[in-house]
Amino acid sequence: MSPIHDYGRSFPLGPTIIDGGVNFSLYSKNATAVELLLFKSAEDATPKVMTLKPSVNRTGDYWHIFVKGLGEGQLYGYRVYGPYDPARGLRFDPQKVLLDPYAQAVAMGDNYSRKAAMVPGDNVGQCMKGVVVEHRGYDWEDTGPLNRPLAETVIYEMHVKGFTANPNSGVSADKRGTYAGVIEKIPYLKSLGVTAVELLPVQQFDPEDCPEGVSNYWGYAPINFFSPHSQYSSDKSPTGAFREFRDMVKELHKAGIEVYLDVVFNHTAEGDSNGPTLSYKGLGSTTYYIHGDDKRDFHNYSGCGNTINAHNSVVRRMIRDCLKFWVQTMHIDGFRFDLASVMSRGQKGEVLKDPPVLWSIDTDPVLSGTKIIAEAWDAAGLYQVGSFIGGRWQEWNGKYRDHVRSFLRGEKGYVSRFADRLIGSPDLYYDQHRSPHRSINFVTAHDGFTLNDMVSYNEKHNEANNEGNRDGDNHNRSWNCGVEGPTDDPEVLALRERQRKNFMTVLLASLGTPMLTMGDEIGRTQHGNNNAYCQDNELSWFDWDLVEKNASLLRFTQKMLRWRQQDPAMDQQRHYTLADVLDSTKIQWHGVHPQSPDWSENSNSLAMTIRDPNTGELVYMAINAWHQELEFELPDPEYGRWHRIVDTSQPSPYDIIEDPECAEAVTYRIYRVKGRSVVMLAAYED
Repeated sequence: MSPIHDYGRSFPLGPTIIDGGVNFSLYSKNATAVELLLFKSAEDATPKVMTLKPSVNRTGDYWHIFVKGLGEGQLYGYRVYGPYDPARGLRFDPQKVLLDPYAQAVAMGDNYSRKAAMVPGDNVGQCMKGVVVEHRGYDWEDTGPLNRPLAETVIYEMHVKGFTANPNSGVSADKRGTYAGVIEKIPYLKSLGVTAVELLPVQQFDPEDCPEGVSNYWGYAPINFFSPHSQYSSDKSPTGAFREFRDMVKELHKAGIEVYLDVVFNHTAEGDSNGPTLSYKGLGSTTYYIHGDDKRDFHNYSGCGNTINAHNSVVRRMIRDCLKFWVQTMHIDGFRFDLASVMSRGQKGEVLKDPPVLWSIDTDPVLSGTKIIAEAWDAAGLYQVGSFIGGRWQEWNGKYRDHVRSFLRGEKGYVSRFADRLIGSPDLYYDQHRSPHRSINFVTAHDGFTLNDMVSYNEKHNEANNEGNRDGDNHNRSWNCGVEGPTDDPEVLALRERQRKNFMTVLLASLGTPMLTMGDEIGRTQHGNNNAYCQDNELSWFDWDLVEKNASLLRFTQKMLRWRQQDPAMDQQRHYTLADVLDSTKIQWHGVHPQSPDWSENSNSLAMTIRDPNTGELVYMAINAWHQELEFELPDPEYGRWHRIVDTSQPSPYDIIEDPECAEAVTYRIYRVKGRSVVMLAAYED
């Protein structure tokens, strides 16, 4: 490559350290002038201004400049000039300092103000700033993306800050709620038995994108897709988050744990026409967002005020560049795409049969070993569970969540759908000739009740969100076991404990890829809040006191995870389609009598046997969602005897055995399955 001149190059986009300086490149099609602002600190309000001349600093629609003597840690932003004509989708405002979409670190000073970016006037003293980062020279210590087989994968949906923010975490005050704090708690994740952490959004977001008096905790308010969220770093230097995030990924990989990011390519924190101008609006609103015929209007398929225009070629490239950056530079193993169906929409919001951005992600060679998971719906009614495009995409199976919840709470009319969810959802995926792992099975997620609250509340209790309890889902398919909220009633408490273990057993015994939510293994509660997106406090944080208090549930989850990893039937999922697995495992359905399942609308019970085709090992599972005990006649195991692995009605430690070789033999043909409980047996010689 020839030596770089002071006017710079159009590529690569963003800031690049090269030849003793930094090359800056920015895309803006309709801009008439651009200024690069160089800051000394996050609070600096008097930057050095460098004017980019269209005659030499513009190539096509790319504005660029090379500045000698700059290096890592330099803070910068842009002023972009052009027409202000919202009816045409032009919202240029040179009084607003804009964040570079390709910045790979962001500095947000204590003086940052979202409001200052919403009202007329200059916000130079209250803006976010990009930071120049050096990629080279980091010691990964021979670690990299793990590329674990999906058959081994158990996902743990986790909030970086919430995992260690609680003072009872044992993490030092300066590292609580940070990437460094996660590193200290890796031994806990190892002992739990999960193989991947799925991090709630860690791309830089706007914590002020929320009602007054609270802060955005979940992070579904992105403003820069390339940079790790700076507030999660214990290292407060301008590039500290970049380094500390890498440290966290490296240490998780050393422990054999993959790292997935929850990415939000469906909207940004800039909101609708009344929202702030932070970056994309001021660079080219019609480039980055879907508008109506009147370009003043923002189409809102995300439920958050705007919708990213993923069909636009510039945005499509940005998304792919971003994903490849996180894989190649940050060693990320996978992505969960929030409201991924938004990316199926064209430039006018129409649903595309073959959306280019989704196919390009699916087939990109750099991403070929990366897990890609779709939340296959959007906020405007598009629901694509079972029909999301592509050959590699996995799907958050919302039907799994809904049908398992309904059946286990004793609702009528769900036995057939529950059966499908147990065996990989063949009603959705059998004919697709794809992996049995296409279904991401979950019963809880960040959005909704925790597992504890799902068995403790009938109604949401979101008053703390300052929205009059109007926010959050009203249809939770939950059951409070007879008392709303906290209780001292020992029978209710025992029933809730049994229900939690029932859900864990079903989730971890089902075909597909299971996902647990942070804290469910210890009975974490949000006191009935099913939309805690703005609760950055102990309501949402992991409560480490519960590790001891609810040790029985934690132990049960650990043993179920260990059983799943050792189960030969799960191993058969490695190289086959769902159809192959179901055809070879010879599943038989039973009711209270062998080969006589009750598929009627009133049925609240089901049993099944599944055989491993290689070892011949047989597993029997009986689920009684009825409130009374049922007597299940066991099928003939053909060889050996049945041995009890799990009985959720038993007190700990008898609810799940420590070692299959020590399992108690079942010497009778009738097994009394208590009301609201699940039993698992395995057949082998004593």
